[in-house]
Amino acid sequence: MHTAYITHPACLKHDMGEGHPESPARMHAIEDQLIASGLLDFLSHHEAPQASKTALARVHTTEYIDWVFSQSPSTGVVELDGDTLMNPYSLNAALHAAGAVIKGVDLVMSGQVKNAFCNIRPPGHHAGRSRASGFCIFNNVAAAAAYALEHHGLQRVAIADFDVHHGDGTEDIFHDDPRVMLCSTFRHPYYPYSGAETGNNHIINVPLIAGSSGVEFRAAVTKHWLPALTYFQPQLLLISAGFDAHWEDDMGGLALREADYFWVTEQLKDIAKQHANGRIVSALEGGYALHALGRSVMAHIKSLSEL
Repeated sequence: MHTAYITHPACLKHDMGEGHPESPARMHAIEDQLIASGLLDFLSHHEAPQASKTALARVHTTEYIDWVFSQSPSTGVVELDGDTLMNPYSLNAALHAAGAVIKGVDLVMSGQVKNAFCNIRPPGHHAGRSRASGFCIFNNVAAAAAYALEHHGLQRVAIADFDVHHGDGTEDIFHDDPRVMLCSTFRHPYYPYSGAETGNNHIINVPLIAGSSGVEFRAAVTKHWLPALTYFQPQLLLISAGFDAHWEDDMGGLALREADYFWVTEQLKDIAKQHANGRIVSALEGGYALHALGRSVMAHIKSLSEL
């Protein structure tokens, strides 16, 4: 059992209303597929703790953190931005979501597991230093990266983001921190309409045009991500694992398939084996076509769980 599966029931209670695509059904779809495949029994199960305010403050301003806490409603829902709402359980869910990825870092750094997948929500990669955005409240992967640098004394952490949307929050947080390399593919032009003209030596943005399939995606990873990651030599690899670039996801507009998610996970495993003792922590971001989401995550975890 060298792959950890980290989640928390609190993440199911975050609900932004009927018809909102970022729904609790996403977590159920993943777990149902893992049960049906028999894969869930082969994973090491862990319950996510809450992230502390100290952990969040490494990547968010204290003013923003305090504001989010102050907005948490006792009844009904409140808007943090046009796409991101909180019900009375959302704050707790967001704290456990960030805590899951931090827990994953501790597990892989201690050698208890080789890698980890966090089945969590709300997602995180649009949350910037001082703003909620795009269904995201706290930046889960960013908090884990900053924790790994400070608590475990690492010097180089890489984040690979294959969500269909640009992880603008993650780039905002680490744009001026060369200890963190962000490699990102995303549809462009598309929400959040960023990333194509930004980047630097440690922010590797690769925009893809609408309709791009696994052919273009694999070429982008091979040409841009893999040489950059090999040069960077990360000591830990985090994945912002969004599955909304799947061809069945009508919110995405790209045409990836399960085999592409398996393939990219294999490539990232090779990088981690070479430079990070195999250490990978993956966290759920997007993915809204439920059947496609379940199958894609299963392919991703199948790769992670194979030696």
